[in-house]
Amino acid sequence: MGTTFPRKWVSSALAALVLGVALCAPAARADDSLYQALGALPGISAIVDDLLVSTDVDPRLKPFFEGVSHKRLRQKLIEQFCSLSGGPCQYTGRTMKESHQGLGIDQAAFNALVEDLQSAMDRQHVSYHAQNRLLALLAPMSHDVIEK
Repeated sequence: MGTTFPRKWVSSALAALVLGVALCAPAARADDSLYQALGALPGISAIVDDLLVSTDVDPRLKPFFEGVSHKRLRQKLIEQFCSLSGGPCQYTGRTMKESHQGLGIDQAAFNALVEDLQSAMDRQHVSYHAQNRLLALLAPMSHDVIEK
């Protein structure tokens, strides 16, 4: 002999099941197209390595990087670019304001770093579209980096 359940209970059970499945489903991934266009983690690492070589020899920037731990700077730049571009990384560094406070960075030095970053991306064969997307994400940080 079969048991019949009130329609209201069946509807409630079905709704609970659907909600449970939705809550257990993996969250939708953020758009990682820029991360992929930059070459994912290996590409971003190559861009950062190339950039750091440039900052060591660029007379406009060299004074700002003297005494800075390249190992830590490399790690934080990779995290930052990876995170900003939609990759799986989490940036664990200080804020841009904290990191650059008191360094006396002016607009010319900021522009020099942007030029060196663009050159590094060119050498790593990053498309202009991807370069512009990354630079657009980095540009607002200028307010916390440049000292008036």
